[in-house]
Amino acid sequence: MPARFIVFFSIVLVLHGLINYYIFIHGWHALVSYTALRPYYIAVFVVVALSYLTGQVLERNAPTILSDVLVWTGAFWFAMMVYFLIALGLLDIIRLVNHFVPIYPEFIRQNYATARTVFALMLVGGVTIAIFFGYLNAINPRVKHLAFKIDKPLAHKKLRIVALSDQHLGTIIGRSRLQDMVEKINSCDPDIVLLGGDQVDGDPRPSMARGLGELFDSIHSRYGIFAITGNHEYIGDVEKSCVYLAEHNVRWLRDTSVVVEGLTLVGREDRSAPTINGKGRKSLAELMQTVDTSKPVILLDHQPFHLEEAEENGVDLQFSGHTHHAQIWPLSYITKRVYEVSWGYKKKGNTHVYVSCGAGTWGPPVRIGNTPEIMCFDIEFGG
Repeated sequence: MPARFIVFFSIVLVLHGLINYYIFIHGWHALVSYTALRPYYIAVFVVVALSYLTGQVLERNAPTILSDVLVWTGAFWFAMMVYFLIALGLLDIIRLVNHFVPIYPEFIRQNYATARTVFALMLVGGVTIAIFFGYLNAINPRVKHLAFKIDKPLAHKKLRIVALSDQHLGTIIGRSRLQDMVEKINSCDPDIVLLGGDQVDGDPRPSMARGLGELFDSIHSRYGIFAITGNHEYIGDVEKSCVYLAEHNVRWLRDTSVVVEGLTLVGREDRSAPTINGKGRKSLAELMQTVDTSKPVILLDHQPFHLEEAEENGVDLQFSGHTHHAQIWPLSYITKRVYEVSWGYKKKGNTHVYVSCGAGTWGPPVRIGNTPEIMCFDIEFGG
């Protein structure tokens, strides 16, 4: 495992620990009038805080119902951590201001311990309700239609291309969720289906154990299903994931191109490949050397960095994913700063760009501030 990946993972673990400690201390102080509950609080908090990591370790070695429960518990806790951190941070800022300029109402100053406990209960209740509705949103991907024209000739004057990314198949996104996606894909009656990376959520063994690959066999696409790798294929076992889905009618484009009914599909290896397994990936210019750009070209590139390269190399449509639009508001303000397009459509010169927020979820099975999607592109051709 590359040193850079180990350093990154270590930083994530340290941040996870610090955030959990910050939340724990506030909960501990909220129980100042209920000290008998503190031992139970410690036990529950430690189990919940460590559940995702413990579940992942168990899943890799001896997957059971227990590992599933721990993974699910930890995944929901990730989402709750975000909102606890924000709310408690704001509370501490108010407390700091109150230290210098008293702003608390009289009834809070006289009953501070009780007020703290009441606030804690309200916070837990509010966050739980938000997470519940975020979960309902996350399990219902919407089919979204987008029509546009590519001014290049093609024998087919129109094609319907269904594209989705970031399914993250595994323990959280299981058989029923994938079955729903497949039914919605088929409802579009696609000519071509494109999978934009992170089909598998890391380790492919949970997907294989659940027989998720079989559901790809039931996708109805006139000219095939084409996929690229994402960073999560590389976090797991990319070769095993690719072989597994290739056995179920998925054709991988790994720094390669293919002509389908006169339309060229170009698929890039994920940009995380050099970091995670030391292998490089070809530049877009190299991939485009053998491509006839007088005919329509669609590029699949999981992470939407350097969108100008697609425009410079004669690409007509770039489809990407990866961002999830942060998945949980207000973290989307961060992805908007990191990516030129965090979610949605943009035209750069003659190049159409679409960045999907994804059909599934990673980590928290929750979406707040965005909707999971399956894109249905109705493309008209003609120069």
